[in-house]
Amino acid sequence: MQAAVYYGPNKLEVNDVPEPHPGPGEVKIKVGFNGICGTDLHEYYAGPIFIPTEPHPLTGQQLPLVMGHEFSGTITEVGEGVTGHSPGDRVAVEPLYRCDNCHSCRAGNYNICAQIGFHGLMSDGGMAEYTVVPQRMLHKLPDNVSLELGALVEPMSVAYHAASLGDVHPGETAMVFGAGPIGIGLWFALTGMGLEDVYVVEPSSTRRAAIEVLGARTLDPTAVDVPGFIADTTGGRGADAAYDAAGVEPAVQTALACIGARSPMVSVAIYEKPLTTPLLNLVMNESRIQGSLCYTSADYEAVIGLMSQGRYDTTGWVSTIALEDVLDEGFEALHAGTKMKVLIDPSAQVLR
Repeated sequence: MQAAVYYGPNKLEVNDVPEPHPGPGEVKIKVGFNGICGTDLHEYYAGPIFIPTEPHPLTGQQLPLVMGHEFSGTITEVGEGVTGHSPGDRVAVEPLYRCDNCHSCRAGNYNICAQIGFHGLMSDGGMAEYTVVPQRMLHKLPDNVSLELGALVEPMSVAYHAASLGDVHPGETAMVFGAGPIGIGLWFALTGMGLEDVYVVEPSSTRRAAIEVLGARTLDPTAVDVPGFIADTTGGRGADAAYDAAGVEPAVQTALACIGARSPMVSVAIYEKPLTTPLLNLVMNESRIQGSLCYTSADYEAVIGLMSQGRYDTTGWVSTIALEDVLDEGFEALHAGTKMKVLIDPSAQVLR
């Protein structure tokens, strides 16, 4: 079969590799769509970062390996002992490997497992025609949720998990910094939770326009005094939660200047270098910074439920490409900022 194999920095090749087959407790999936994640970009341009160079303790795999951890597909074969799933089932995959033994796993917080692994980063993943996963990674898709949306369940669950950690409720005010895919996912999650006052802060006019088409209210931080605007809008109370999906110092500092007393700034970005953080703002406000990592099965089910209600829209920000175009139309386009979210269709034919 064809697959995108990662060999190291700036070396990703679409090659013929052996087609996998499921072992006990596993299923084989014909991949419908696989999203390219920001983490994949970091691995390609600056890695290996998360991809192991020696056998991972949970998967036993190391590079070279097939990338891809945001994917959906159709089950084609089930291994011995698999129950509740059959060939033909359409599924989204929650690609987490966890140990089940560390303190976090025993407490039910397996998304912060001490040995956490990801299918497609610590094992052969979904940038391929087929992949094999453990049964417990599977989430069935309702008939009215497409495989395209199914491939977005993973990044949208990252955003939903973060949105939930902000503990905001209808009638309150939330702010999202950054209108990339996770910022868009935060807006979908927060509005899906019933919030009406959600403001997206984004300096890029292209990204502002993309999320405005979806119905979001945006603020240009280069043209608006964002903390002043929020203070005026909330009668001086400040935002009930702010979410950093930008990962840059100006966004963090502005977010901390906007949140109200005892309110959180939830951090769901990847920070490439240390930032200067005005902690005095937190002390005077008794506000806080809350980290957010990944998701749990509850987040997956919540996102799939909202998708089945028609709450997610891919208009204007999602593109689909063939596997053979993964570099030029995928990684390079995303790195250059000419596309926002790219889904790979392994069955698509390249048209020249």
